[in-house]
Amino acid sequence: MITTKPRLACVDPPRLLAGLDEVYRLDRVGHLTVHGTMPALRADELVALAENIDLRGRGGAGFPFATKVQAVVESAGRREGRCAVVVNGSEGEPGCLKDTALLLHTPHLVIDGAVLAAEALGAEEVAIAVHRADVEESVAAAIAERGPSGVPVSVNRTPDRFVAGEGGAVINGISGAPAIPNGRKIRTSDSGLSGLPTLLSNTETFAQLAVAARMGALPYRSVGLPTEPGTTLLTVGGKYVMETPTGVPLTYVLELCGLTPGQAVLVGGYHGKWLDPRSINAATISRESMKKYGARLGAGAVLPIPENTCPLGETARVARWLAAETAGQCGPCFIGLPALADAIGQVERGGGQSSIDNVRAYVNSVRGRGACSHPDGTAGFVTTALDAFPEEFEAHALGAGCGRPTVGILPLPEDALPPALPPAPLNPAARDERPQRGPMEKLLVDWSLCQGHGLCADILPPEVLTLGIDGYPASAKMEVPRQLRAQAVRAVRRCPALALRIEE
Repeated sequence: MITTKPRLACVDPPRLLAGLDEVYRLDRVGHLTVHGTMPALRADELVALAENIDLRGRGGAGFPFATKVQAVVESAGRREGRCAVVVNGSEGEPGCLKDTALLLHTPHLVIDGAVLAAEALGAEEVAIAVHRADVEESVAAAIAERGPSGVPVSVNRTPDRFVAGEGGAVINGISGAPAIPNGRKIRTSDSGLSGLPTLLSNTETFAQLAVAARMGALPYRSVGLPTEPGTTLLTVGGKYVMETPTGVPLTYVLELCGLTPGQAVLVGGYHGKWLDPRSINAATISRESMKKYGARLGAGAVLPIPENTCPLGETARVARWLAAETAGQCGPCFIGLPALADAIGQVERGGGQSSIDNVRAYVNSVRGRGACSHPDGTAGFVTTALDAFPEEFEAHALGAGCGRPTVGILPLPEDALPPALPPAPLNPAARDERPQRGPMEKLLVDWSLCQGHGLCADILPPEVLTLGIDGYPASAKMEVPRQLRAQAVRAVRRCPALALRIEE
C-alpha cells in the first residue's frame, strides 16, 4: 500500500490547487468560498467548452474530451438516453500523486466536473474509482457534505495495482468483477458501467472541466500556451504535486522543487521516456514540446535520476515491479515481462554482450502481444533506458560496473520487487517476426484467452503464424493470404481456448 502524502506547490496563478495554501482540505463550504457555484450546461455547450479550451484527458493518452462526450451522446441516443459517468482516480503508479492530491485536498472540484458532465448528458450515476483508503475516506466525506440531491455519486475502492487503472479494468472493478483489462477493445462510450454508454475520464480532467465551466473559455485560455491553454498537474520526484501553466520550462519546474536534472529525467512515468540533459534544457511543459523528443507528459510524472545512483539498477528495480503488476491473463505478459526483468538482472550481474542482446530480444518478444498496453509500455521503458544509458549497460554487462550503488530513487511500493521468474530459452530466430503481406483478412489473438497451446502453429505455415520465444503466437495480428484462409479457419476452430478469430 502506498501511503505517500503529496507535497503541494504551484506556479502562480493556482487554479486546481487554489485555497490549499491556507487549509489542508477544502470542505464544501470552503470549496464554494474559493470557487463559487457551478453553472449548468447542456450537452452541446459542454462539447463546445471542451473544444474551445482543447481539454484533453490527463490520465496518459491525452484523448480529446469533447470527442468522448460526443461519442457518449450519440451512443446514448440509441439507448433511450441512458448513460453513466465514471471518474478514474485509480492511480496505480507509485511515481504519480496528482490525482491523489486532488481527491485528498479538493475533492469537490472533481465531483463538480463529473456532476456537471452527468447532468449535461442526463446520466444515471457518477462513480468514482480510487485505490487508497485515505482517498476513499476523503471522497466519501465530500459526497456526504453535498447531500442527496442531484445525480447519485458513489466512491468505489478498486485494487491498488498498475493495470487496474486501465479503462476496462476500472469499469470491471467498479462492477465487482476482477479489475483487469478486457481481452478485446471495448469503447466505454458504447458499453461501460452496467453496460451503459459511459463517459470515462481521469480525475484531473474533471477538475479542469469544473474550473473552465466557472471561468468561461476566454479567461481559462488566458493562462498557458495559445495552442495548449490552461494549467496542468505534475508529480515531480515522486512526492511534489505542482500546478503549472503549460509552456513553462522543465528545468524551472525541477528548480522550484529543489531538484536538478541529474543524469536524465523520466517523463510520463514508468511507461514514459528518459530525456537526456540537452533535451531537458530545451523542453517545456507541453504536448508539442515533448513530442519533439519522442516523449509525452502522460499521467504527469517527472522523475529525475541523480548522479549518485546506478541507472541500470534503477531500471532493473522498476522492470521487476512492472513484471509483477501483470494481470496474469496474457501469456506473453505474465511470462515475458518477468523474463525481461530477469534478463536485465543478468546484465547487471555482468552477463556479457549476449545479456544485452537477450534484453533486446525479450523487448521484441512482448511488444504488441497483450490485452492492454502494459507489455508495450514496459518494453518501451526498458528500451528508453537502453537508449539513455548505453555506457552503463555495457559497463555492467562487461563486469566493470558503473561504480554507483542503486539507492532506490525511483518510487516503488514498500512491498514491491518479488523475485522474477526464470527466463524461457531464447530462440534467436524469433526475435523479429513480422506478418507477411496479404489480403485484408487478418487472424487476431485474444491475449486474455490464449493459453499457449501452440496448435495454431501446427496448422498454419510460418509465413502466417510463428511462436515466440515463450511459446505463444509471436504477433497479435496476422494477415491471411486467400489461399490459406481454410487453414486459418481450421486454426480458429481447433483453438482449445477460443482465443483466435478472423476479421476483415
